[in-house]
Amino acid sequence: QVQLMESGGGLVQPGGSLRLSCAASGNDFSINSMGWYRQAPGKQRELVARITTGGIIDYSDSVKGRFTISRDNAKNTVYLQMKSLKPEDTAVYYCNAGRLFRVPYWGQGTQVTVSS
Repeated sequence: QVQLMESGGGLVQPGGSLRLSCAASGNDFSINSMGWYRQAPGKQRELVARITTGGIIDYSDSVKGRFTISRDNAKNTVYLQMKSLKPEDTAVYYCNAGRLFRVPYWGQGTQVTVSS
C-alpha cells in the first residue's frame, strides 16, 4: 500500500510561481508512473503532467512551457514547478501514482488559487 501526500498549494497572483510536492510512502512495484492531475469546479479531472518510471514525460497542452515535473527517487517525491500561473490554473491538484492493470493511487489534493 502506498500513500501520497501533497503539499505546496496556496494563493498566488497571476504570473506567479508555486511548487507542489508529492511524497510517496511505502513501496509498490506495480507503479509505472507518477503525475499530477487537477480538477476545477464544475469540470472533470484532467492530466497536468506525468513522468513514467522510464523517464518519459507528458504535459497537457495548456501547461507546456510553464510547468515542469520532476522526481527525486531517493526521496520518493515528485514535484510540479508551476510558473507564469494564470487564473485558469486554479484547481485542486492531485498527485497520482499509475499502476499496471490496477487502480491508481491518489493523494488527497491541494488547492491552488491564482487570483489578484
